Amino acid sequence: MEQSLAGRTALVTGSTSGIGLGIARLLAAAGARVMLNGFGKPEDIEAARRAVAEAGDGSLPPHSAADLSKPDQVRAMCAEAAETLGPVDILVNNAGIQFTSPVEDFPEEKWDAILAINLSANFHASKAVLPGMRARNWGRIVNIASAHGLVASPEKVAYVTAKHGVVGMTKVIALEVAQTGITCNAICPGFVRTPLAEAQVGPLAQKHGVSEEAALKDYLLAKQPSKRWVEVEEVARMALYLCGPGSGAVNGAALSIDGGWVAA
Repeated sequence: MEQSLAGRTALVTGSTSGIGLGIARLLAAAGARVMLNGFGKPEDIEAARRAVAEAGDGSLPPHSAADLSKPDQVRAMCAEAAETLGPVDILVNNAGIQFTSPVEDFPEEKWDAILAINLSANFHASKAVLPGMRARNWGRIVNIASAHGLVASPEKVAYVTAKHGVVGMTKVIALEVAQTGITCNAICPGFVRTPLAEAQVGPLAQKHGVSEEAALKDYLLAKQPSKRWVEVEEVARMALYLCGPGSGAVNGAALSIDGGWVAA
């Protein structure tokens, strides 16, 4: 892969698995120095670091276990990335959590946690890195939103609210940096094939008394016209493009990668 990001420093939140890890690997393969962030078993975190190292120059990337629900830890993570690898040129806000329940039963602590991690953490991280990006007149902020940043589904009030907020915040930052070398965009995936998502198929099949193939197509992917998973690498390649030198005119976009979900 062309080393289009050689010399750049990237911070990817929620990058010890799933979409975040896929993005971190492609950024490293393109030459960026990458800091990982996320929770997990020590052996899983080390496996993620090795995967990114193998994709890049072979050096193990640093890892931050910052709790993104706490603003001071978000700011400290951004400062650590700059001190360890160099000023942050690329910020990918990917970390997120989910909980489902009707509004009247939705636990208030779950609402607070989802808004803090899925939305407020993006604000605090972006605020922390923007001054340096302005000073260097170059930067890329990529927010991993969701199809639920554009449309709604029942029983996901906090997640939908947070992801709509991410799309709105993306547009505001984009307008504020429009006459600089900085861009801010959102990616809005549908259902992505990750271990956590795939684990939902079996219980759905049992619940509805159908095969796993039918559970996937008729229940989990009911709103996704393609009736197939979005692959992690598909999302990661879109992020890589947005982080690269040829994407400077793309700013403030909410880019769907959802098999046609929001077109329906």
